[in-house]
Amino acid sequence: MTPITEVEGRRLALSNLEKVLYPQTGFTKGELLHYYATTADALLPHLRDRPVSFLRYPDGPDGQMFFAKNVPPGTPEWVTTSEVPRVEGPARMVLVQDLASLMWAANLVTEFHTPQWVIGAPGEADRLVFDLDPGPPATVVECCEVALWLRERLTADGIEAYAKTSGSKGLHLSAAIRPAPSERATEYAKALAVEAEKTLPRLVVHRMTKSLRPGKVFVDWSQNAARKTTATPYTLRARSGPTVSAPVTWEEVEDCRSPDSLTFLAPDLAPRLQDYGDLLAPLLDPTRAGTLP
Repeated sequence: MTPITEVEGRRLALSNLEKVLYPQTGFTKGELLHYYATTADALLPHLRDRPVSFLRYPDGPDGQMFFAKNVPPGTPEWVTTSEVPRVEGPARMVLVQDLASLMWAANLVTEFHTPQWVIGAPGEADRLVFDLDPGPPATVVECCEVALWLRERLTADGIEAYAKTSGSKGLHLSAAIRPAPSERATEYAKALAVEAEKTLPRLVVHRMTKSLRPGKVFVDWSQNAARKTTATPYTLRARSGPTVSAPVTWEEVEDCRSPDSLTFLAPDLAPRLQDYGDLLAPLLDPTRAGTLP
């Protein structure tokens, strides 16, 4: 019998709690739900008011994975949804606004991906993002070198950047910006990626072409497009272990000498939040937002 849990006055059926989702570590669905419940205070502000794309993996990362952008069948009526403009026509998507909605969504077993704009201003970017993706044999160590260059370059333009692991093999840089058209944010991000490649030609590539990427870091600027999404801070990833897209300090980026030093699993996050709080909290402060030049 599926247990019924009450969360903030909402009744939730949380299913298959003993199911092992990550066989390499034995991490279960119950542990996944516990992770989201205990990190909700940090995670929810980064989800709030942003339409969520779900990358679902109900049988674990070794099973079928599929993106779900539209409101999933069976979504409770109390979960907030909103119409979102798309090139192919408007669609209705989920907004994860509270703990009950987060636990309902987590029960679907999903990665959370969000755009760089909020529902009240679709296509008006209030975030700038760079996805640093290493081409083997490069690793997150090389990503850190590129991140430090980008941080300095962004600072020169009055934009304050923050780092998090991708939860896979790379690094994400994010910055709060005063709202600007997504096209403008994309142009600016691409210009910096091109500049990074010119400055660090043996380390950086700004094009996705696979033949150019071995041993280099692809600075993916394209996720600033209005239609694109990026893994939300603190989301679990569908990888071999329960890795998290975890915020990191710039000291950790500077000191990174091996990929293991910037790999964080779900159990690592509670002590990190206790020690650091939400390292990405400045992204939520409009007074800290920079202006695109």
